[in-house]
Amino acid sequence: MFWISAFLDFTPDAHDAGSTFWSAATGYDISPERGTQGEFAGLVPPDGDVYLRLQRLHDGPSRVHLDLHVHDVRAAAEHAVSRGAAEISDFSEWIVMRSPTGIVFCFVDDPASKVPAPASWPHRSVADQISLDIPPDSFDAECEFWAAVTNRPLGQSRWFAEFRNLERPADQRIRLLLQRLDDGPAGAHIDFATNDRAAETARHVALGATVAKENDRWTVLHDPSGHPYCITDRDPG
Repeated sequence: MFWISAFLDFTPDAHDAGSTFWSAATGYDISPERGTQGEFAGLVPPDGDVYLRLQRLHDGPSRVHLDLHVHDVRAAAEHAVSRGAAEISDFSEWIVMRSPTGIVFCFVDDPASKVPAPASWPHRSVADQISLDIPPDSFDAECEFWAAVTNRPLGQSRWFAEFRNLERPADQRIRLLLQRLDDGPAGAHIDFATNDRAAETARHVALGATVAKENDRWTVLHDPSGHPYCITDRDPG
């Protein structure tokens, strides 16, 4: 696996507001639409390859899903199935999968290699982490699944027992965090890193986000479409 993209999947009525918000929050332009019905677009950094993408859904709730970029999508899908995943659809250029606990992801072979730098506001921030949110009874098995599928070493958070992480190579932008939920269904959300959480939170609120909860090291927000995400006290460099 040589790259990870995160897709913000919006219901039709939330797509325009959600796309506008995430373009402003990241500082990235929205690419021309593509797909048979113009359902796909990318958030284009000024200095690197696309790693955040937008999708207008035909049905189902808004969510976040991952695209894992590999050289052979069929071989990657078969390996994932051998580790407990289910194959949902094969579109030739990409294959839609579901992890053992129900997290949707895709294998794609789109090229990408240049890591974008954090944005300056003048404080710095970057959307650089996907949290895979996992129910407690399947947490250990799901962590092992994602370590096997991504071929990334599995580590433990220094601060919180409910967090594990997958080591991020220097030539990739997205970091993967695995969070053990107290309850609720499996899913995923995006995390920003910043060197000034108060200023970054205020910037997002001015763009239309709402604060749901403040913790010691992160703030939980919702974008205008209802997507939950976090701003965290991590070095954006």
